Amino acid sequence: MNIYNPAPSPEPEASFTSPRSLPFGQLDLRRLYAAFRRRLRLFGAVLLAVLLACVLLTQTATPMYTATANVMLDTRQERVTNVEEVLSGLPADSSVVDTEVEVLRSRQLAERVVRSLELDTDPEFNSAIRKPSGLGAVIATLKGATGLDEGPARLSPIEAQKQHERIVDVVLGHLSVKRAGLTYVINVSFESEQPAKAARIANKFAELYLLEQMEAKFEATRQATRWLNTRLDELRGQVLADEAAVQQFKIANNLLSASGTNLTEQEISNYNQTLAQARAQVAEDQARLNTARQQLARGSTGEDVGEALSSPVIQNLRNKRTEVSARVADLQGRYGERHPEMLKAKRELQDIDGQIQAEIQRIISNLEAKAQVSRERAGAIGGSLGGARGTLEANNRAMVRLNELQRTAEASRTLYESYLNRFKETSTQQGIEQSDARVVSKAKIPTGQSSPKVALNLALGLLLALGAGVGAVVLAEMLDSGLATAEDVERRLETAYLGAVPLLASVAEDSKSAPIDYVVEKPLSSFSEAFRNLRTSILYARLGDAVKVVAVTSSLPGEGKTTTSICLGRTSALQGARTIVVDCDLRRRTVNRVLGADPKVGLLEVLAGEATLQDAIETDKATGAHFLPLAKSAFTPKDVFGSQAMDRLLAELRNRYDLVVLDTAPVLPVADTRVLAPKADAVVFLARWRKTPQQAIESAFRLLTGTGAHLGGVALTQMDMKEQARYGYGDPGYYYAEYKKYYVS
Repeated sequence: MNIYNPAPSPEPEASFTSPRSLPFGQLDLRRLYAAFRRRLRLFGAVLLAVLLACVLLTQTATPMYTATANVMLDTRQERVTNVEEVLSGLPADSSVVDTEVEVLRSRQLAERVVRSLELDTDPEFNSAIRKPSGLGAVIATLKGATGLDEGPARLSPIEAQKQHERIVDVVLGHLSVKRAGLTYVINVSFESEQPAKAARIANKFAELYLLEQMEAKFEATRQATRWLNTRLDELRGQVLADEAAVQQFKIANNLLSASGTNLTEQEISNYNQTLAQARAQVAEDQARLNTARQQLARGSTGEDVGEALSSPVIQNLRNKRTEVSARVADLQGRYGERHPEMLKAKRELQDIDGQIQAEIQRIISNLEAKAQVSRERAGAIGGSLGGARGTLEANNRAMVRLNELQRTAEASRTLYESYLNRFKETSTQQGIEQSDARVVSKAKIPTGQSSPKVALNLALGLLLALGAGVGAVVLAEMLDSGLATAEDVERRLETAYLGAVPLLASVAEDSKSAPIDYVVEKPLSSFSEAFRNLRTSILYARLGDAVKVVAVTSSLPGEGKTTTSICLGRTSALQGARTIVVDCDLRRRTVNRVLGADPKVGLLEVLAGEATLQDAIETDKATGAHFLPLAKSAFTPKDVFGSQAMDRLLAELRNRYDLVVLDTAPVLPVADTRVLAPKADAVVFLARWRKTPQQAIESAFRLLTGTGAHLGGVALTQMDMKEQARYGYGDPGYYYAEYKKYYVS
């Protein structure tokens, strides 16, 4: 893409599209493989470093051992006494199991384990008493040798508490509590440097967990017992006070007898009571008799008569009838209506019904006799009724208040007895509390270390090393801003690729010649062919227009501009073209240094009119190429390239030569090239293979923007053809091994 040409070249009738070009975003495995091969050393170095680090960490890691105790929440509880517990057992709920897991992980339980096993004196958990290792050991030795070690310092209470908290944190860090699936089993695991210690601490966690449950129940029972005892003292006093009030009221109202009368009225009261009882008995007996007759008159069988209901004989017969009825129902369901056992049971049921009816008739007869006796007795004692009424009325009025006091006393006693019973029940629970969990399996001393797991660590280390190696390759490719292939030039710079200038050592290992001499000594070599390809690309850089004046430049120094210019000029001359190389780098005078010449007059003298063009031109005897160098003192602050003299010189060179190569200064540090580039037919931009940053090239392109210069394309210099043949997928040099036999070294 010619972004610097103000007048675009006419497009060719047909454009060439590479058959290997892939749509955007499509994965090209060969390109990835080539990039991987190019970064194979980096990949191997990172892989080895990470793998060695993993191996070193695994070998130097302290072996750890894990012991596991299994605790089960037991939903089945032993009932030593049929008494309701103060603190009920745990329900069989999944959330309860998860809660108990958190209890086992609690800081309080860990602190109890630390105190119980005195883990604060164990160097594994207390870093303050741990012997230093590595650099710390060296420092401790030096302090001991110099007398600077003052020994362990006394800790303040706050610092001691902080140290204790750190020890608890370490213990909790080594603890692992997990629920076994959806069961009621909880796995309590502990990791330690010593197998026996790991088992001991895991068992201690399980033991103290069960003990903590029992202590919680014991404490709840103890508190309930203490409260009940206090409440009983209060209720006992209330009962005594209420009963005393009843007795005082009886004494005050002469209600010392069971009938409620005083001693002076006892005899009259007895008659009154006897008469009242007799009449009541008459009414009762008559009522029972009448009721029974009415029930029989209504068609009752007599079973619902009150005396029949309370008769033990009837009750026993009914109980037997119930048993027989149940047996009849069972036999009917099992054997049917006509089974001998069934018929026998029915006859037995009928006999019982007959006995019940006979007993009912006897009861009715008895009621008639009792009613008659009661009437006669009531008539005999009826005379004593009148005198007893007055006394009974007074006693009844006093009994109203007495009954109230008695009810109050009875309520107090009932409440007192209920608290007393609960106190006795709670007292019996002390000492028989049971834990809601039990140890299914105690932790055993582990026989093998749990960490580091050598095989797993090595496998993970290998995966990590592979990932790190791939990541390093990807990162290196992302950070690599150099250009390596023709595809890089066309895709990243969006400009034409003119060719590549190989590194001479990569195509002629045994050659001792300089590159500018090698193109003459070996004109049929691949090195010389590279410049002929470059010349051909330059000549066709502007389709439809002749290219005679070529400005060779780069973004930075050291890109090989002068060597490329001279080699391009000599190979062009060897092809029979009239060629001249003009040194336009006023500050470096590199052409003179490469050719070993020290001319007296040069380009500036010609432009100043102090010498003729013919006097300043140097001729290469080996190829016939001409050179227009710079004199030794050839520097001037004037803008010589923007002058009319320079325009006239270039016009004259166009007429005299087939190819004019302008060896210019780098674009970024010097402004001369931006003045000279528009005067050339095409600008050949050189970039050192895999070295020149893309950002530097783009910066140079921006500086040339608007100058009217025509960018013919970019050529890569100092390309290592051996490396390119192995890793340069997407570049013609990738196939160098296939076509290098066409050249003569």
